[in-house]
Amino acid sequence: MYSCTMYSKELLKGTLEVIVLKLLSEHGKMYGYELSQMVKEQTDGKIYLKDGSLYPALHKLTGKGILTTEEVRIGKRVRKYYQITKKGQAQKDSLVEEMRDFIHTMEKVIFNDFKPLTA
Repeated sequence: MYSCTMYSKELLKGTLEVIVLKLLSEHGKMYGYELSQMVKEQTDGKIYLKDGSLYPALHKLTGKGILTTEEVRIGKRVRKYYQITKKGQAQKDSLVEEMRDFIHTMEKVIFNDFKPLTA
């Protein structure tokens, strides 16, 4: 799914959709390679999205109406750009809030001083 030098795949599961939607909502239309490079750049190379996970996710999100595509001819090649829809924007907002709450919860459990319950 991901190629990662710092984080286990288990930590990254479930983040691909929110990453893609967040980037598309911030940068408008992007093509797959551009998305993977942006993730790599923004994470200082700690996370690299592999084609085998990124493109199936993009196709799935397109099929659900969360993304739209536009094909642009560049020389002899056709590049497929992805763009977030209104439905996708709502999904992104929900996923970002869920991620924010999850991270906050994990910070409480893992990084705050834990005081055991006493009877």
